[in-house]
Amino acid sequence: MKYLNLPASATSGIPRILPFYLAMEEYAAQIIDKDDIFFMWQVEPTVIFGRNQVIDNEVNLPYCRQHGIQFYRRKSGGGCVFADMSNIMLSYITRSDNVETTYSHYTSAVVTALRKLGINADTSGRNDILIDGAKVSGNAFYHLPGRSIVHGTMLYDSDMMHMAQAITPSQAKLAAKGVASVRSRVTTIKQHCDITLPDFKAHLRHELCGGEMWLTIDDVARIEDITKEYLTEDFILGHNPKCNMVKRGRIEGVGELIVSLELSHNVIRHADFAGDFFLLGDLDKGLIARLQGTALTPQALHDALQDVDLKSIIMNLTINEFINLLTN
Repeated sequence: MKYLNLPASATSGIPRILPFYLAMEEYAAQIIDKDDIFFMWQVEPTVIFGRNQVIDNEVNLPYCRQHGIQFYRRKSGGGCVFADMSNIMLSYITRSDNVETTYSHYTSAVVTALRKLGINADTSGRNDILIDGAKVSGNAFYHLPGRSIVHGTMLYDSDMMHMAQAITPSQAKLAAKGVASVRSRVTTIKQHCDITLPDFKAHLRHELCGGEMWLTIDDVARIEDITKEYLTEDFILGHNPKCNMVKRGRIEGVGELIVSLELSHNVIRHADFAGDFFLLGDLDKGLIARLQGTALTPQALHDALQDVDLKSIIMNLTINEFINLLTN
């Protein structure tokens, strides 16, 4: 794995906004002919929420605005996270198209690096890394043609008050985790190891990477162009779907799934999806198009979806689970 560096002239010591680094991942995935790429970055206090999440449900917007906390949407699925300069963001880009093996390879490598520091780290669920049972790293998956991106957090030390107040997770999610608050679910590297933040970053780089590569100023200009896609109000805020029925549930191994249905005489005219699930395929053509014109009954839904590989669109979702959500 190669470590990807920005040119010195593009790193003035002032961190860039979060979408720049998301665009940097995209750019690296599109143009760099290497098997595996890794880089780390930090941002001023920012909330990042998933592609299919409804901002009002996930982000405490008044608190963020009051405290100067930025908020942006990413193109990957998964849940809402808080980042600041003590929260190291990690980006991993690989050729693998298989989400399970990609996650396993990456998270196992990070866990091994943590254990070499004497930290009792392990993987959990679909995307988390834990220390003594508390979350220290969460990751999301994003697929581009021929490439996969895993990006996530590594809590070295962070402002827990901002983290707890800026994010507003649903009660269903909290109940599923068996906790009463965001604060009780997380831990930090600093609580388990005396290593400094710069030394910790150096340790991760040494353990995960075998060499480095550098972007050019021209590369940075192209990344800045991609960044603009993340900054439009339509992308950040999303849209409020027209609907007359909402089906909501939390499915083990899938995540929270919220389906807003527009019905006419019990026939689905349109569907919108929200939640912290991981999107692997084309939701519009692969699933929503199949639902349109289908009666909201178990048999009609089964007939419409029987030849659809739902797990290739929404990670781990089965047809039976999906139909049960819509019809119960």
